[in-house]
Amino acid sequence: MTATDSAKHQKSKALKPGSRRPAKELCSECGLCDTYYIHYVKESCAFLTQHIAELEAEIHGRSRNLDNPDDWYFGVSQNMMAARKKEPIEGAQWTGIVSTIAIEMLEKGIVEGVVCVQNTKEDRFQPMPIIAKTREEILAAKVNKPTLSPNLSVLEQIEKSGMKRLLVIGVGCQIQALRTVEKKLGLEKLYVLGTPCVDNVSRAGLQKFLDTTSRSPETVMSYEFMQDFNVHFKHEDGSTEKVPFFGLNTKELKDVFAPSCLSCFDYVNSLADLVVGYMGAPFGWQWIVVRNDTGQEMLDLVTDQLNTQPVMSQGNRKEAVQQSIPAYEKGVTLPMWAAKLMGVFIERIGPKGLEYARFSIDSHFTRNYLYVKRNYPEKLEAHVPEYAKRIVGQYKLPEVYSNPK
Repeated sequence: MTATDSAKHQKSKALKPGSRRPAKELCSECGLCDTYYIHYVKESCAFLTQHIAELEAEIHGRSRNLDNPDDWYFGVSQNMMAARKKEPIEGAQWTGIVSTIAIEMLEKGIVEGVVCVQNTKEDRFQPMPIIAKTREEILAAKVNKPTLSPNLSVLEQIEKSGMKRLLVIGVGCQIQALRTVEKKLGLEKLYVLGTPCVDNVSRAGLQKFLDTTSRSPETVMSYEFMQDFNVHFKHEDGSTEKVPFFGLNTKELKDVFAPSCLSCFDYVNSLADLVVGYMGAPFGWQWIVVRNDTGQEMLDLVTDQLNTQPVMSQGNRKEAVQQSIPAYEKGVTLPMWAAKLMGVFIERIGPKGLEYARFSIDSHFTRNYLYVKRNYPEKLEAHVPEYAKRIVGQYKLPEVYSNPK
């Protein structure tokens, strides 16, 4: 550590976590500002400086080809597939592909630690970032935390530990900040395993969502918005509760999502080496995107433990997306019987595979574009990446007048 960095470190220790937020209400609580790396926040924060294209070129060897619509949606990639573990990890969010890759990398000595997120003892949904050094510590982080998580708050621990090879698991805003300060961490090799991310909430916001949506908020273990157009809640007794998208209380929930998520255009985690999600795969499978050679190296470690199939695409999402824009703006909620009926109908004839992924991206990008235009018009041009502008440009948006700040 240099004398300058040491001084920054001493200064940062005197300040409580959360006391500095240069992005203000747009802060995604990624944790960078709880460390002395806050010195680089102007360049690294996704909500202060948007420079995905430059970072893609540096990390993947090229930026998105703007003549290729697949690049608009899914970013730089070498390969995509649908996969699931032959022997799923019990209690994992899905089949446990992310945890399995992390365990293999650690136990084979490829990395010395894994940045992942457990939960606190008091609250299963309260995130607790750690640097895992054992299989057990990785498995304790196997369920997603649907709340804002300060993953990068452990960056100072990395430098102190003397680690030289590290795996970081994170979401888009965290990874953009990480990539910007990557060369300052003193690592020989950084591996980044990303998950797609959309619509995180504060812990209070999560509670409102659960209370508003689930039949038994206190027993929910995890949940996900799935390809069958239902929210799937997994409960303590092993049961799964399904609530149709179209039956959500939109009017009550419109303001529950974090402002950072409502102004995010990196759903697919553009800067990770390898991305594991679900939205581009058939129901029951996971979607894997290999972005570069490092990502392929990571995937190769577990290929023999996976069933795989090529990605597929079916249906047409555009009419559904166009209709959803005014419905969301007006806070339309269908009666539950009608919502279930519509969900069954759309699940049968609606978009599937990569077309479902495009549907989800279109729906969120049009919503987020309107949010930024309405609330932060001065940021709109620089904040929205070119690929997102092209996606949004396919749709007719309502007239928006900015609100005075």
